[in-house]
Amino acid sequence: MEIRTLRAFVEVVRQGGFSQAAKTVSATQSTISKAVKQLEDEIGVPLLDRIGHRSKLTAAGEIVFHRAQRILTEREDLIAELGELRGLKRGTLRLGLPPVGSDVLFAPLFAIYSKRYPGIDIRLVEYGSDRLEEVLMSGEIELAASLLPVSDGFEWREVKREPLTALLAADHPLARRRSLDFAALRDQPFILFEAGFALNRIILEACHRRGFEPTVVARSSQIDFIVALAATGMGVAFLPRMIAEQRKHRSVARVRLAEADTDWHIAMIWRRGAFLSHAARAWLDLVAADKRS
Repeated sequence: MEIRTLRAFVEVVRQGGFSQAAKTVSATQSTISKAVKQLEDEIGVPLLDRIGHRSKLTAAGEIVFHRAQRILTEREDLIAELGELRGLKRGTLRLGLPPVGSDVLFAPLFAIYSKRYPGIDIRLVEYGSDRLEEVLMSGEIELAASLLPVSDGFEWREVKREPLTALLAADHPLARRRSLDFAALRDQPFILFEAGFALNRIILEACHRRGFEPTVVARSSQIDFIVALAATGMGVAFLPRMIAEQRKHRSVARVRLAEADTDWHIAMIWRRGAFLSHAARAWLDLVAADKRS
């Protein structure tokens, strides 16, 4: 049983198909198909039930998928631990950051880190917080920035806590309010981020506590586009205060959201009990020092 066949199989499951898995691992679709077929032949049972262009895990596939994830994670930890012998002169920082807030919080730290540790290769992935937690748990990355709370499977170190701001068209009837809660926004259409962004979960859970399901008229992964949509009067959008102030728009009013348990609370997280490389610990130390300053 080879690592490459396990990785090919795991990526097919994660990405939902052979073509996307091939793009993820920079291989051809034929190579991925052959690797999965080799693994099935070796095990002796089908791992995927192929229905048209879609594939569903068989009972055996479920077992192999979960075991393969653990094997790949252990392999990454082994490589990282052996790399410690070289200290910080060489190595890799495998880091995941969300699109929301990373330019403000982490871009300046990248410059400091690269200057301080020029031999460290930074491998960055960018997803919403929910997807980052999946990638982190699989062992593909060592650290990720994610919104709290997170599951017990992670340890974390706080980075920033900010209240949310509601963004409305400047001529909206609610635009002159000093603050808003979700009761006041019950009948307003919402503009949210794409699926996989933990900020959506915070907003929707607050709405559910107020007893309603909001009407979502648009979704995007681009902050500037969301702000532009709010400016048209299409609906109300939500951003952490520091990001909303950075993305000022003359046709958008920013109103403080006075609602319990809706703070944008971001932290660096890692798998509980995982080995952290010197490169990862150096990044955590830098983030902590920046928070204190």
